Amino acid sequence: MMKTIGYERVRTAHQQLDSQLNALKKYGCHKIYTEFDSGRNIQRKELSKALNALDPGDTFVICKLD
Repeated sequence: MMKTIGYERVRTAHQQLDSQLNALKKYGCHKIYTEFDSGRNIQRKELSKALNALDPGDTFVICKLD
C-alpha cells in the first residue's frame, strides 16, 4: 500500500505549525514528521526518519520550503 508522508519544520518550539499541519492533513498524509530546528542545521533527525520511511511509489509532502 502506498503511503503519503508529510514533513513540517519550524525553527523554534514557539513558532506555530498549525498552517503546515492543516495543509498536510488536508493533503491526506498518513504520517507527519515534525521538527523544531534551524534551517542552517543540515542534520535533521525527523527529516531523515521521514525519508527513510518512504518506499517506492510513496508520496513525500512538504508544504513550506523556507
